[in-house]
Amino acid sequence: MIVDFHCHTRESDGSLAPQALVDYMRDREVEVYAISDHDTLSAYGAFVPSPGARVVTGIEINTTWRDNEVHVLGYALPLDNSSALAAMLERNRAERRLRVERIVQQLRKGGYSITMEAVLREAEGAKSLGRPHVAKALVRAHEVSDVESAFRTLLRRGRPGYVPSTHVTPAQAIAGIRESGGVAVLAHPGRLDDRSIIDELAEHGLQGLEVFYPQHDAEDVAFFRAKAREHNLVLTAGSDFHDIRYHAHGVGMEVDSADIDPFLEFVLS
Repeated sequence: MIVDFHCHTRESDGSLAPQALVDYMRDREVEVYAISDHDTLSAYGAFVPSPGARVVTGIEINTTWRDNEVHVLGYALPLDNSSALAAMLERNRAERRLRVERIVQQLRKGGYSITMEAVLREAEGAKSLGRPHVAKALVRAHEVSDVESAFRTLLRRGRPGYVPSTHVTPAQAIAGIRESGGVAVLAHPGRLDDRSIIDELAEHGLQGLEVFYPQHDAEDVAFFRAKAREHNLVLTAGSDFHDIRYHAHGVGMEVDSADIDPFLEFVLS
């Protein structure tokens, strides 16, 4: 079974318009998918799915906890602004812009030729700004060779353009998702510096783990399967696709239907 519950469009930091991403899902024969832009649901209503495709509403909420960037995915969410999530997402988007402005200020003080206007041009009207937009502006200004170099040399912790994020906590994100009637899943747990955070979040109502992810090896998958069993969490799968130039694997993750059916029962019932 080919699924993908984690991918991004130009509404946050992806490179494709929502319809183009959905068309790519069709071309890759992805059977069930969600668009999970950072801190915004604005892609929904901006595309027409292919006949027969099953679509789950989704979002990725950036949070911080104990010096870890912890990303929480929310699924089966309402699309109106009256949900418990609306104010939280607005706050996160405002914090994102402030962080980008500070990053630009620091880089300019360090002698790099970058402006906020250049970053906004790279964002192309995205509802949610992020470091990838800064990275693309640095590439266009010939300050670095590619996006990966921008992160490695300038935008990560300890580098000249690093500014810590001030997002909501993962417990707050989980609560907002669940209060809105959605399903809360921890994104790419293999990227955590401290995996004991999984146990903490399970106590705060976490409902699923993104076990199947391009950067998870067999040992990771086995570990996260065991964690899911321990805490009675559903399993999900996602490519985390942003841009074919940097995500050559494209969209779609092939998984056994038995692994993913419990999650689908949650979000498609």
